[in-house]
Amino acid sequence: MRTDAQLSEAVERLNLVRKEIGKIIVGQSDVVDGVLICLLSGGHVLLEGVPGLGKTTLLRTLSRVLHLKYSRSQFTPDLMPGDIVGSMMMEDDGRGGKSLRFQRGPIFSNLVLADEINRATPKTQSALLEAMQERTVTSGTVTHELESPFLVMATQNPIEMEGTYPLPEAQLDRFLMKIIVNYPSREELSRIVDSTVSKSEAEVSQILTQNEILDLRKVCRQVLIAPHVQDYAVDLVMATQPATKYAHAATTKYIRYGSSPRGAQALMECGRVLALMQGRLNLSSEDIKKVAPAVLRHRIILNFDAHADGQTPETVLNDIIQSVSAPAAR
Repeated sequence: MRTDAQLSEAVERLNLVRKEIGKIIVGQSDVVDGVLICLLSGGHVLLEGVPGLGKTTLLRTLSRVLHLKYSRSQFTPDLMPGDIVGSMMMEDDGRGGKSLRFQRGPIFSNLVLADEINRATPKTQSALLEAMQERTVTSGTVTHELESPFLVMATQNPIEMEGTYPLPEAQLDRFLMKIIVNYPSREELSRIVDSTVSKSEAEVSQILTQNEILDLRKVCRQVLIAPHVQDYAVDLVMATQPATKYAHAATTKYIRYGSSPRGAQALMECGRVLALMQGRLNLSSEDIKKVAPAVLRHRIILNFDAHADGQTPETVLNDIIQSVSAPAAR
């Protein structure tokens, strides 16, 4: 078990990481925390927002603060799977002979930005998502392991849907979180403009090493989970599933398909990291409640009535989350 001193050190390091990122990224604290939660949980994150809100800058800044390898791929309809995972290349051995060598693609990084993932064809999307799930890339008969930690941050532009290939629901489920990136406030926008016209560029320091990140993951797994907190996570997921006795009224009316069991697992994993960020080694129902929108919004499918009534995953989930009460401690 970890001592109080070790817990305090882990929390202090995470706060330093957030502070360094804040030198470049103005506001968006929920987005920064969400990406860090996914990194420490070993999952991947999908960000949705209009262009220019700092999504690319966030991951690039995170790579500098954590000293991790970073790559960015702009997804377009002509992007091929080999452009992401790599392909076999013909190589001259210098003596007139030829041989095949595997040329690694940008997926072989610690932090991978898949920009506008819904613009690539399903074939390319599936190649990326396979690497995300299996943490391996297979070329011929050889399997290549991806280095840990490994985080894919995919982005979607919600305002340009023409010429896009929306991710299938089963592939959306592979993302640990889907985070909505909103516009900055007036004060935050003013600070962003100030940094743009400033003559000096903000410098960030390296806070964690690769091994220290993996060690923090181990600390997160030691966060204790009480039975009543686990029951609360299960109740939330069950409340999103229509045609069951646990379904919420809004679920029966507006949801076609509810969250899979992977949603309950994600609630526990993300909640553990959030608890650690707040200096606790025990998971609370409030942690589960706070991460629930980002964990569940892409795991429910609304029906026609929901669209006709102007409902969104956010409005339906808000009703469900507010109505499900946390069980009492045993």
